Amino acid sequence: MRICIFGAGAIGGYMGAKLAAAGAEVSLVARGPHLRAMQERGLTLIEEGVRHTVPVRAAEDPAELGEQDYVVVTLKAHSVPPVVPRMQPLIGAGTTIVSGVNGVPWWYFHKIGGPLEGTRLASVDPGDAQWLGFGPDRVLGCVVYPAAEVSEPGVIHHIEGNRFSLGEPGGSRSERAERLSAALTAAGLKAPVRPRIRDEIWVKLWGNLSFNPISALTHATLDVLCTDPGTRGVARAMMLEAQTIAEALGVRFPIDVDRRIEGGAAVGAHRTSMLQDLDAGRPMEIDALVGAVQELGRLTGTATPAIDTVLALVRLRARVAGLYG
Repeated sequence: MRICIFGAGAIGGYMGAKLAAAGAEVSLVARGPHLRAMQERGLTLIEEGVRHTVPVRAAEDPAELGEQDYVVVTLKAHSVPPVVPRMQPLIGAGTTIVSGVNGVPWWYFHKIGGPLEGTRLASVDPGDAQWLGFGPDRVLGCVVYPAAEVSEPGVIHHIEGNRFSLGEPGGSRSERAERLSAALTAAGLKAPVRPRIRDEIWVKLWGNLSFNPISALTHATLDVLCTDPGTRGVARAMMLEAQTIAEALGVRFPIDVDRRIEGGAAVGAHRTSMLQDLDAGRPMEIDALVGAVQELGRLTGTATPAIDTVLALVRLRARVAGLYG
């Protein structure tokens, strides 16, 4: 089984290091100093204080790696559409695209059934780049839970979590999902195959769509924005709007909104990915995490005043910083 991880940064590098250490046939697509370090010295994973280096096959040009059984996409959401053409050498007749990207996925309405079946989301897949370039039948959903960081080129520091939930858009327990689950499990990761992957997507998105933009606007860490009465109230209003949208689409939430906020507060003084990107001068995942939820609100006829307000503010914040179109 050939597995390629496209975007071998913190999360992709963590998965790649675990798979390589377990003897899987894995390759990684990366660039810059991080790529050169992996090519010259291997990929180092620091986990529970233990430092372990494994040799890996890494390249910048996907054409060097050939067709794969699985291509695991672990880029930021806005980075995927522009590189779909570059990914074509990895894709053969039987290749599965594993969508390990934050936010509302581009394939959301594939095999969902009902009047919105096949709807395409401009906010996350402009020009239908992924829908046409990959094809929705290739996709296997994935919700990413680990936290990790690239502490230096070629070195991944694992912080917490080891679960990558998998799920077919149609809810079946397919052979391709089972095979990948087995490979990830053999590498010491948790990889349950879920019949309702969209439910998990929304529970994670619930926090991302609110905590991320609020933190970028206020520079507050999770413990602060989840406990300050004002910002907690804004986050809660956004999450309730999102819940109304999701439930209109058939999603079932296993927890309530206040418990989800308490879970965010319990993480402590964490700087969200959007705040980290803003501080580092990198484009933020605004459209996949917030804009897509607004788009789904329009599709379901759901009013989203809190989401609309925060989205307008964070988009302007990003434009002022030169980080948004």
